[in-house]
Amino acid sequence: MIRSLGAIAGAAILALTPAAASDEGDASPRATLERAITAHGGDVWLRPGTLRLSGTAVFFDGRTGSVRSKSDNYRMWREMDPDRVTAHGASGKVRIIAKDGERLIFEVGYDGETTWTERGIMPKAQADAYWASNFGFGIVRRALSEGFTLSSAPSRDIRGRATALVRITDPQGAETLFGFDTESGFISYLAFDTPRGFHERLYRDFVKLDNGWVQARSVTLLYDGVMSNTVFWQDVVVGEALEPDIFEAPQTVE
Repeated sequence: MIRSLGAIAGAAILALTPAAASDEGDASPRATLERAITAHGGDVWLRPGTLRLSGTAVFFDGRTGSVRSKSDNYRMWREMDPDRVTAHGASGKVRIIAKDGERLIFEVGYDGETTWTERGIMPKAQADAYWASNFGFGIVRRALSEGFTLSSAPSRDIRGRATALVRITDPQGAETLFGFDTESGFISYLAFDTPRGFHERLYRDFVKLDNGWVQARSVTLLYDGVMSNTVFWQDVVVGEALEPDIFEAPQTVE
């Protein structure tokens, strides 16, 4: 039974012990992915149903390198589509809110049909480009399903750690590159082409909770090699029913 995981930084955290190392240089793409699924928690990770995460975030100015804004209250609610087949399009439902104290930095949501921000409803063409630049990680949970293909890319070091790379191609032909830490099996890297540029994510600071779920507490997003923002997750709840109005789009446009 999937249950609340509570505060990631709290007593529920178990000491993070990497899975037994394997020779990823000889592993097939499928074997690498299967090992990652086990390392991340198995069934609870493959079929979470819903996610609720909260923490903090830092946003950077790509032209100056300075910190553009900080969010001390960064939240995401996610309802998964268990039959998802498109890697880089909107799927399921999602809502993200970033605040600095009482000040709203931004809000974005998708209710399964409509995308909105704090400014109102987003036109579909703009929304499609936005989600194509942001959605990408969850497709790894569907990669062993019919219609998907897996292939190897040359291994490399990422943040000084040996990393096996696997290319996942969805049924529409969209590619996503995933990096798997060869010692732990955890997903430490993701990359794909987007309308905004070449998108990469770096995952680190993994913790394993008492139900087996493994969470990266730090996620850094880059476009064309330039850091966009880093999110620091502090709390996560998996599989808990979410209030329907969380995903309700605003009724008016400003």
